[in-house]
Amino acid sequence: MLSVLWLTVKLAGITTALLLVLATPLAWWLARGRSRWKAAVGALVALPIVLPPTVLGFYLLIVLGPHSPLMVLLHPFGVRTLAFTFEGLVIGSLIYSLPFAVQPLRNAFLAIGDEPLEAAATLGASGWSAFRRVALPLALPGYAVAAILAFAHTVGEFGVVMMLGGGIPGETEVLSIEIYRLVEALEWDKAHVLAGLLLAFAFLVMLGLLMIERRATKPSRV
Repeated sequence: MLSVLWLTVKLAGITTALLLVLATPLAWWLARGRSRWKAAVGALVALPIVLPPTVLGFYLLIVLGPHSPLMVLLHPFGVRTLAFTFEGLVIGSLIYSLPFAVQPLRNAFLAIGDEPLEAAATLGASGWSAFRRVALPLALPGYAVAAILAFAHTVGEFGVVMMLGGGIPGETEVLSIEIYRLVEALEWDKAHVLAGLLLAFAFLVMLGLLMIERRATKPSRV
């Protein structure tokens, strides 16, 4: 059970760290960009919210399978498949949890408005400097929400993990898969323990998000 817990935390931690990096430029572009493709890209990013996880897992299984054009290109480098591997789960988790990182960051960047960035520009700050010294500190609550949601969503995912990982012990068997396996084996006591852990975790996640929201909307004292 400890190995399952560790694998779940490892997957969620790696996914969250990568998402905060990858989602930042995408969320910034969706919030501040002027491209006519913003709506289409935004819809594509948000697709995993409404797409059944098994559908996404099915297509990822094909793309990361040994006979896909992508994997054929990687064959000379010794990579034949990423399906049923931990690395494949990370890729699947990145795609599945992407909107839960992008949306809070996009909202945080939108909430900043134009004035702080324009003020930084008048003081001679470059675009990168204005982002790093002005936008990033102001968007920190959004980063906290994005990290919590991405981590929690990765911990709770089942369909993508089952389709893409198959629940291989020590490799792709995470908590959600272990609970399913225990129920199938009629090991109700062990299933109750793990389900209770996830229930408590979900409650703490929601409590944390509400506290962040309350602090962000609390009027400042002059």
